[in-house]
Amino acid sequence: MNMKQWLQQVRVWLAALLLACSLPVLAMNLQQAMNALPNAKAQGLVGEQPNGYLGVVNASADAEQIAKLINDARRAEYARLAKENNIAVSDVEAMAGQKAIERTARGHYILLDGNWIQKR
Repeated sequence: MNMKQWLQQVRVWLAALLLACSLPVLAMNLQQAMNALPNAKAQGLVGEQPNGYLGVVNASADAEQIAKLINDARRAEYARLAKENNIAVSDVEAMAGQKAIERTARGHYILLDGNWIQKR
């Protein structure tokens, strides 16, 4: 292997290393997901479900990550509320889902009878 080939190989390895190190930075955190939620709803990427959680209407990496992060936070909050009020988590989820659907803006998606529809 000559010097030119060796330098090219080193550059490739360095580029791969930099990419690998930057991947965790590309991951979204909960605050970023919360900030991205209104736009994701307006674009029809995610919508509210009767079970109190976000659902992915049109699959994309961002939509799935937003839904996962926010649903994880909701799940923890529902569990806390259920324990605090001595009721079942499923009851908290149902109440939260009903409120979320009621509060959903016109034109945003909600899940009704297993189908995504735009709220009118």
